[in-house]
Parts: sequence; structure tokens; C-alpha cells
Amino acid sequence: LLFLNKVLITETRSLLSVFEEDAGTLTEYTNQLLQAMQRVYGAQNEMCLATQQLSKQLLAYEKQHFALGKGDEEVISTLHYFSKVVDELNILHSELAKQLADTMVLPIIQFREKDLTEVSTLKDLFGLASNEHDVSMAKYSRLPKRKENEKVKNAEVAKEVANARRKQHLSSLQYYCALNALQYRKRVAMMEPMLGYTQGQINFFKKGAEMFSKRMDNFLSSVSDMVQSIQGELDAEAEAMRVSQQDLISVNESVYTPDSDVTSPAINRNLIQKAGYLNLRNKTGLVTTTWERLYFFTQGGNLMCQPRGAVAGGLIQDLDNCSVMAVDCEDRRYCFQITTPTGKPGITLQAESKKEYEEWICAINNISRQIYLTDNPEAAAIKLNQTALQAVTPITSFGKKHEVHHPSQNVKNTANDKIVPNETAGIQDSTQLIAPGTPIQFDIVLPATEFLDQNRGGRRANPFGESEDSSKDEEEDSLLQQMFVVRFLGSMAVQSDDTSEVIYEAMRQVLAARAIHNIFRMTESHLMVTSKNLRLIDPQTQSCEPDVTQFAAHQDNKRLIGFVVHLSETLGEESMSAYIFESNTEGEKICYAISLGKEIIEAQKDPEALAQLMKSVALTNDGKFMLLNDQSEEDGTIHEEGEESEA
Repeated sequence: LLFLNKVLITETRSLLSVFEEDAGTLTEYTNQLLQAMQRVYGAQNEMCLATQQLSKQLLAYEKQHFALGKGDEEVISTLHYFSKVVDELNILHSELAKQLADTMVLPIIQFREKDLTEVSTLKDLFGLASNEHDVSMAKYSRLPKRKENEKVKNAEVAKEVANARRKQHLSSLQYYCALNALQYRKRVAMMEPMLGYTQGQINFFKKGAEMFSKRMDNFLSSVSDMVQSIQGELDAEAEAMRVSQQDLISVNESVYTPDSDVTSPAINRNLIQKAGYLNLRNKTGLVTTTWERLYFFTQGGNLMCQPRGAVAGGLIQDLDNCSVMAVDCEDRRYCFQITTPTGKPGITLQAESKKEYEEWICAINNISRQIYLTDNPEAAAIKLNQTALQAVTPITSFGKKHEVHHPSQNVKNTANDKIVPNETAGIQDSTQLIAPGTPIQFDIVLPATEFLDQNRGGRRANPFGESEDSSKDEEEDSLLQQMFVVRFLGSMAVQSDDTSEVIYEAMRQVLAARAIHNIFRMTESHLMVTSKNLRLIDPQTQSCEPDVTQFAAHQDNKRLIGFVVHLSETLGEESMSAYIFESNTEGEKICYAISLGKEIIEAQKDPEALAQLMKSVALTNDGKFMLLNDQSEEDGTIHEEGEESEA
């Protein structure tokens, strides 16, 4: 019996270690399973919050201010409907989250807190009872042989051993029962949470199907068709872009190279609007400058600039009545400058190629003439440029038209008191006016004879014939004094000054030559009209008095005016040249000022005629003739007595 007892104790301890190992493994697994289930529950809660946020964002699409809102009406209405659907789904997700908390997470937590914790507590109690039993047995083993005086002590130790054994036996039975029950409870604990999870998901999908299956079919079908239609458009656009990319890749490299056709670029001179990148010159100090590459475009009569990153462009220059010319700037190519109507230099720009350079100049030149305000700006620009190109073939009707509207004007030159008779000659052939092949000068240069005079120590002369006798006193005594800003376009020798036809022919040939040879530079000067003389004030040549025998203004381009000037040659011979200018003022007003000066000269010979003339024309406070008030406000050309031009 003792042997069998020992065998049972050994087997019990072996089985106990197996059960304890199984309980430890189950505890570790249960903790991991609980973490996974809590993660699912947390994801479901996050799903509820996410769907709420999604619904709000779908409604917020309508409040966005998209720069490109094509097709947004359909998108907005569709997203509004989807927002309602998401709100209803959010209700189902909230119910599912509550169901998962009650049927999945809670059972596994109860299993861990009740069953596994109970087994762990009973294990600790069983260990304490075993330790107390071992201590009591150790005391009992140390009892001496039986003595009469220690009978009472031995009985107490024996009773203590009996209580320890009873307590150990009771705790072991409770512990063993808990371990045996754990084997059954773990099966239920593993299946019950998953049963709740599965039932919750089934209920979620079942309610969702009942809620949306019928009414969502048509809506989802229409949305699917719309998406497929948009995708089809996208595919077609992508294919077109792919073909365009292939075409761009296959083109010649010269397309991307600036000035690839610098010798004969295809230039459009009829532009009334232009856009592209230019380099803008900025002054950073007294002598230092920087160049900034910016995007420029024209808008009506304005030149606009849009820096990088800017949403819209800003005004940088008003182009109405301005002038543009090519300039040499810091050894850079393709530079041009825009000058304000008052003659003040404006901005300096640089193009990247000859084609861009010339098209910008032509476009600005067309805009400055306010062609964009006409009913058909393109046709007006074409006509303006054809007028210049037609000069290679003389057109006699051009002179006839001007003959009707603007009879030729005659001038008295106050230096030699010579009066040119009124024009009576008819229209002559262009070859009689200007010899074929006559060269055209685009700068006011010195004749050969005057160059020789300079080598002999003479003072510098000008093709207009510099006057030695002009003085400030004469200007102060003159009854008329008017200043005009003019720009020199070109000059050429002529054979006659009997008719204004020679001026019209010279205008045609000068404009044609400038257009054909792409010449844009112009020399700016000031033309002073007084009752004593006609003076040209130029920064390089200072002051000169031309011997003008004929003058006329262009009718179509009202800012063009021409003069026929007599030049002295060697051996006392004289030659005639036509000089063509562009003015900020209408040419008719300049002709009127010159004609008024001539009338004053004639009237000064007769006091009564002079008094009658002074009554018919407004006078300034100091008794001088006043005219062109509107133009003087524009150009600031009325000078008080003794003033000089800043030129």
C-alpha cells in the first residue's frame, strides 16, 4: 500500500507539471488572441470615425474653388449622394463595433480574468500549502526519542503536521479541479468570441444588403457608366498626347535651337499681340545692371509681365503712342528699347532669337499705332505693312490722294529770304523725282565735302546745313516758337522739289527699305519751329538750320512727315535730299506750325497784315503766337522766353 501511494504521488506530480505547462501556454496564447481581437475592435471604431470624416470631406468638395471646374456639377451631385450613403453605412459600422465589443472582446477578457487568473491564484495557494507542509514535517523530523517530559510538545507538532497536510490536500484538490476544468473552458473561450465576430459581420452585411441592394443598383450603374465615359475620354486624350510626343521627339533638333534659321527666319510682321520670355534689364547701381528672364505678353495697348510663381501678370509699360527701336546694350544681341510718347527712354528688353526680336518690335510698333482699337486689327496691321512694302513699286495714285487732301506747302528760308513759289506742277513720274538705285541713309551723316572742311579745321557740319548766325536772341525775339519730338527714319537724294510727290515717294522707299532690311533703330531729335527759322536740335550734332524748300505729312500714318532740304556741294553746286521723320505729334500740326511761321514772315512786311494775323491766332501772355495746346500738354513743347530744350 505504501508503495502504491508513492507511485501515485510520482504520477500526480508528473501530470501536474504537464497541466501547469499547458496552462502557461494557454495564458500566453490568450493574451495574444486578446490583442488581435482588440485590434479588430479598434479598427472597427476607427472605421466609424473615418467614415464620419469621409462624409464631411465629400460635402466639402462643393466649397472648394477650383480654377478649372469643368464637369463639377455632376461630380458635386454624385458626391452628395455618396455622402448620404456613407452616413448610413456609418450607422451600421457603429452597430458592428458595439456587437464586436459585447460578443468578441468581452468573452475573451472574462476568460482571461476569471479562469486563467483563478488557476494562477490556486497555484499560488497550493505552493504556499506545500511550503507549510514541508516546514511542519521538518519540525516533526527533528523530535527526540520519546521522553516523558516532551509528550505534550510532540503532540503539538504532530497536530501541526496534520493541519498542514489537510490544508495541502484541500488546496491541491481545488488546484487540480481548476486545471481539469480549464481544459473544457478553453475550448468554449476560443470559439465563443469568433462566434460573436462572425454573427456580427453577417448581421452587418445582411442589413447593408437590405438597405442598399435595391435603391443603389441604378445609382451605381449610372456612376459606373459616367466613370467609364470619363476614362474613355482620358484614354483618347492620352493617345493624342502620345502621338504629339512622338511627333515632337521625331522633329529636327533645329526646332529647339535658337536662331536655327538666322539668315532668313519666317517673321510675321502683322502681329497685334505677342507673348513669350524676354530678358529685362534692371539697374542695380550707378553703373551696374542685371538681366532677369521673365514672361511678357501684350494685352490691348499694355505690355504685361508675369514673374515665376505669380497667378496673374502686372502692367509694366503702356504701349499707346510709344516707339520701339533696336539698341546696342552691354554687348548683347537682340536688344530693343521702348520709348514713352514724351521721348523718355523706357525699358530695355532682350529676345532670345532674331525671329523673336523682330516680331516683338513689329508687334509693339503695330500696337503703338492703336491698331487693336480698329474693327479688324489683323487687316489693319496687314495694310500698314503692305503700305511699306509697296514702296518698291512706285504708286502715282498715292501722290494724287495727298494732292487732294494736302496741297503742297512752301517755306521761306529766313537765312537767305528766298520764297519758293506755290506748287503748280503736275504729278511726275517717280524716276523724274528720285533716280533709280539712289542709296538711302538711315543715319544723319556728314557729306564728303563737309568732311574735307573738317580736316581743314572747319567746325562740324550737319546734312541740314548748320547755321553760324542763329542765336538765343533771335529765338527770344521770334513771335512763334514751337518744339516737336521727331525720330529720323532715313534720307535719300532727290532730283526735284517742285512737288510734294517727291516726299511721298521718298516716304515709300524709306519705309520699304526699313521693312525689307529689318532696320528698327531711329535717332531722336527736337524740331524747333520759330517765326525766323526752322532748327533741328540733336544730341550729337547740336543745333542746325535746314534750308527746307518743301514739306508734307503722310495722310494714313499721321505721324510721318518729310522735308526736302538743299545741301551745298563743292564748286558752289547744290543738291537736294528728302528727309523722313516720325513724330509724337501729328504731321499736319507740324506743317501747320511751319505754314504759320511762313505767314508771320510775310505779315511782318505789312504791319496791318501782322495785326490782322495776331487777332486771328491766340497769343501767350508775352505776345507770342500760341497753338497746339493739346499737343503742348502732351510733349511739353511750349517754352517760355529764354528756355532751352533738355535735348
